[in-house]
Amino acid sequence: MSLLKTSPVQWSRLTIVFAWLYHGLFLKLIAIAPLEWQMSSSLGLTEQGTYWFIKIAGALEVCWAVMFFAFYRNNLVIALNIIALLSLVFAVALLQFELLIEAFNPVTTNASLVVLSLIIYQDNLKAQNSAKPH
Repeated sequence: MSLLKTSPVQWSRLTIVFAWLYHGLFLKLIAIAPLEWQMSSSLGLTEQGTYWFIKIAGALEVCWAVMFFAFYRNNLVIALNIIALLSLVFAVALLQFELLIEAFNPVTTNASLVVLSLIIYQDNLKAQNSAKPH
């Protein structure tokens, strides 16, 4: 399969999966990114509680990446993905508002991932409508 012939839906799918995998694996499980620690520690947990909160969040992000990869044709999965992405931006706004105006921030990242999710959702609707008997 040529990369140039890969559909926008598959590019969207792979980009979303990559984002969840990268954030879960590299920023939480393999090593804890300083900003992850900063945000999570503002929840008021103990140091050990913060550590485990981040590790569990990382594991859940990796699981979600696998789930999204497998079930991207399910519109409930797409909707949950959008809700999760928007909820994470809202959480950052509540916990560490100043991060929303940094050079690399969850607003631009998550907004892009929401748009990619909508591309898949729209394609799913087209596929469902074309499968219906007329």
